[in-house]
Amino acid sequence: MPSEKVLQSKKEIVAELRSKLDSAAAGVLVDYKGITVADDTKLRKELREAGVEYKVVKNTLLRFAAQDTSFSEICSVLDGTTALAISTDDVVAPAKILGKFAEDSKGKFQIKAGFMDGKYMDVNEVMALSKLPGKEQLLCMLLSALNGNIRGLAVALNAIAEKAGEPAAAEPAAEEPTNEPS
Repeated sequence: MPSEKVLQSKKEIVAELRSKLDSAAAGVLVDYKGITVADDTKLRKELREAGVEYKVVKNTLLRFAAQDTSFSEICSVLDGTTALAISTDDVVAPAKILGKFAEDSKGKFQIKAGFMDGKYMDVNEVMALSKLPGKEQLLCMLLSALNGNIRGLAVALNAIAEKAGEPAAAEPAAEEPTNEPS
């Protein structure tokens, strides 16, 4: 039987994990067995730069943290080595980075499962999410589409003005000075 001090420490870890899971926009569970230290360091750096928290977790502690949550199905994949990547703002970042890394590692590094907005995702869903453009790319695409509509409206208004015989950008006429005394 573990001592009260050890038990309390584990309860704190479980509470912290539960808090992180509840506040996460998305997360991915991976089996990291078989990757080199250099690859792991490179992966951690890339995740850190994207604002993703990556941590090796004990399966039993994560199982206790995930119980009675909307994505408690992740408990079914908690065996072997497990690392958890969590993002609080970008739902695509963890899946995108870890999905690419899993494909490049040729079987050494495997995705177990994931979750997004409180919903469980299996491996196939995580891999499909990893193929989507990132948040910045999606915003650029949206802005480009919005800008294209505005540009189209400006061209159409200019064509209507020219058709009516008015100059498109008429400059105001300068006042001519008068010779009358004030």
